[in-house]
Amino acid sequence: MATATYDVIVVGAGNAALAAAVSARENGAVRVLVLEKAPREMRGGNTHWSGGVLRFAFDDPREIGPLLPGAEEKFEDFYEGIQPYTKADFHGDLMRVTSGQTDPVLSRVLVDNSKETVFWMHEVGRVPMEPSVSLTGVRKGNKIIWARGLVVRAEHEGVGLSAAWFATAERLGVEIRYSSAVTTLLINETSAVCGVLVKDETGIHEIAGGAVILGCGGFEANVQMRTQHIGPLVGGAKVRGTPYNQGDGLTMAMTQAGAMPWGQWSGCHATPISADWGNFAPRELTDRSNRLSYLYGVMINRLGKRFVNEGEDGAMFTYAKYGRAVLAEPGAKAYQIFDSQTKHLLEPRYGTSEPLVADTLEALIAQMDIDDKAQALRTVNEYNAAAKSASEGFDPTQKDGISTTGLALEKTNWAIKLEKGPFYAYTCTGGITFTFGGIKIDEHARVIGTDWRPIPGLLACGEMVGGLYYDNYPAGTGLVSGATFGRIAGRTAASKGANLSAGVTAPEALPGRMAQPAEIRKMEEAPRAPGNTLNETSWVP
Repeated sequence: MATATYDVIVVGAGNAALAAAVSARENGAVRVLVLEKAPREMRGGNTHWSGGVLRFAFDDPREIGPLLPGAEEKFEDFYEGIQPYTKADFHGDLMRVTSGQTDPVLSRVLVDNSKETVFWMHEVGRVPMEPSVSLTGVRKGNKIIWARGLVVRAEHEGVGLSAAWFATAERLGVEIRYSSAVTTLLINETSAVCGVLVKDETGIHEIAGGAVILGCGGFEANVQMRTQHIGPLVGGAKVRGTPYNQGDGLTMAMTQAGAMPWGQWSGCHATPISADWGNFAPRELTDRSNRLSYLYGVMINRLGKRFVNEGEDGAMFTYAKYGRAVLAEPGAKAYQIFDSQTKHLLEPRYGTSEPLVADTLEALIAQMDIDDKAQALRTVNEYNAAAKSASEGFDPTQKDGISTTGLALEKTNWAIKLEKGPFYAYTCTGGITFTFGGIKIDEHARVIGTDWRPIPGLLACGEMVGGLYYDNYPAGTGLVSGATFGRIAGRTAASKGANLSAGVTAPEALPGRMAQPAEIRKMEEAPRAPGNTLNETSWVP
């Protein structure tokens, strides 16, 4: 077997993995290798399918200004629609949606580093950013009201985020290999992870490394693992993300290196998506299968009944659990019903489907593929009898307290009557994005073994990390978490793996601080590792 040696080997090529690779270079690792199982045209993991929105803490809305040049000129009273989102707010939201089950150490690391991480992504990762208008902004008069903590997203969403990370990694001399599936972690006589076995188009190769960072995602695309750990309903879910996340990294870490399973292995992020799409969301349409405006209407199942409180909270705090709720319904399918009072509030992604349309609710329900249409009409009529008029204080920009009265399952906000035709119905099902179960890491992103000790030479980041999410998930947290722990993993790995390449002297490590422009220029001008992809044409959105 041919053998090569690197300071740091990163497995995976999504947001977290590439953040780790860039961080490793920033912090002194000279030879950094990224191994991507997917071919080049399918590269980037789940990041490509994401909306690119970034949840992070800030005390004053104007603190985010450097991330959004020109926003104040483009949007009238831009900062007036933004509320502060403190670390206490962020951690409180994380605690609330996970029922207090989030890992106490990792959640604090995430929250406390969230703002610095996003600025690092922008300044060092060179990720262009923009206001998240279509995802989290609601226009009220001439002003846009922003969901708390969710103002900024990567330009061109996940597609742009992925492209920016690849461009930065390649510019800094990170070597990237595609169609390269890691099959085995190499472990030396001191029980340290010291490299990997890789299967590519030419065979199996041994690659030595000073440290290995696993950033290759969860097991959401693996039907056997989904069924085993989450259940048969989720086993049959559509996959809203990469088909390459088969749980390889988790399996290797646990069975070969003794990593400790951690977090909610029975939990997942399962977004309501169009039921009209195939088993895997089309790559070219990225996140536009999402159907998250249910709070402005009602959802009914094939039995013609409501099954969730559509107005429990803003969609950014309920969609990850409501997608799974749809999967538990007969046929794993539901309809979202809206009238003409709220049709204009539906996020633009609804435009990728053709809804059912009718002038009356009776005619709309008659078109639906459901088992009990009579019950569906009763459900909608009962809802209308218990709901309020829009003139009674309906406010789509915040929880407005407009609630039904007298239903077995109340709708507690935005509960206005479906009374103005034409009426619209969109199909939805649950699309699994990522799994909550993973492996345990510490605050340095070191993987913890079942003996409660760090496994030498092994780190993890991104969706492989268990413990942050239980049952539910605050939107925009995943990308920031991935970049935060990716950055930490790269820093830790560089301190472990630097100077291990034969005949190479690493530059001084830069722990805990952002690389300055002169230092970045030095890295860009440094000799490239043999066989890297720097001279390939960078993929752009």
